[in-house]
Amino acid sequence: MESEPVQPQKILYRLAHKECSRCHRVFRAKAPGVLPKSLYGNQITAQVAVMHYFHGIPMGRVCEMTGIGFGSLVDLFHRVAGYFGLLMDLLKEQYRLSPVKHADETGWRNDGQSGYAWLFCTPQTSLYSFQNTRSASVPRSIFGDEKLPGVLVVDRYNAYNKAPAQIQYCYAHLLRDVEKLEKDFPESAEIKAFVSTLAPLLAQTMHLRTQPIPDEQYYRQAQEIREKILKVNQSPAQHLAIRTMQDLFQSQEHRLYHWVQDRRVPPDNNLAERDLRPTVIARKVSFGSSSDAGAKTRSILMSVLHTLNKRRNDQPLESIFKNLLDEIAKNPKVQIASLFPEPKPHPP
Repeated sequence: MESEPVQPQKILYRLAHKECSRCHRVFRAKAPGVLPKSLYGNQITAQVAVMHYFHGIPMGRVCEMTGIGFGSLVDLFHRVAGYFGLLMDLLKEQYRLSPVKHADETGWRNDGQSGYAWLFCTPQTSLYSFQNTRSASVPRSIFGDEKLPGVLVVDRYNAYNKAPAQIQYCYAHLLRDVEKLEKDFPESAEIKAFVSTLAPLLAQTMHLRTQPIPDEQYYRQAQEIREKILKVNQSPAQHLAIRTMQDLFQSQEHRLYHWVQDRRVPPDNNLAERDLRPTVIARKVSFGSSSDAGAKTRSILMSVLHTLNKRRNDQPLESIFKNLLDEIAKNPKVQIASLFPEPKPHPP
């Protein structure tokens, strides 16, 4: 098996234009597969968008590979994002209605200033928001104020605590905090005994959901693990660090055991952390966005492309995105939300 290097080709279209003899209005033919007022076809537009916003290839490298100038590439991305901006409201609504929601954030510089990349995701949706703040105003803009169905899986960052939904704290973060006790107090036999008892239970919790067992067996084992975790954290302790950890499990009990009653709810936030990993890599390579407009464009195109990837049904992502661009080229006023793939129903 072998392949030839793919090089962009320049195509010259000679477009007919006619003048109406009655109103003298000039009508021009449209170039096939090209967005209005664009010099680049939808195929290469889809290709460079996927390269940069999905695969994380730096813009400079994209320019080298395609021969598109840096300024032209930036303008192209802003133009494409403008067509998909209204789609963000649809993705936000679909995210809110999901029975299981995840959220996480990581650092992201904007115009040389410290900022944050927020991700709100489900198995079928990825909603990115690149902002200059880490305040609760960002998740509030996504969740709204009305009570939401389902469960939100997050770490223990305070910005999520006022979300209008039930919250499940991530056990992977809890496990790291428990294991850290032994590193902080290596000489304490009481700490060692506490960690050796609680840590395996937390790990067992995250492992249980992936087991191919019937629901009846899952819920029985989940209840047994919950009772063991409760017993460990209700046992008398002398060491202040143990008592502090026990207080966390007792005071936040309402945010720790949704996975026991509903198998769909994971006890960890691994989905959001996996979905954020490409952004972390892009941050190290590109050093963030260069302007507020760039951050907005990145929010839109990453949300669209990563959501499409989750809903593509084995079709190439680049082809699906090009098809959407083709529909816009035919009718720039098309309701893009009506063409966007619907999320698959969440399994019961």
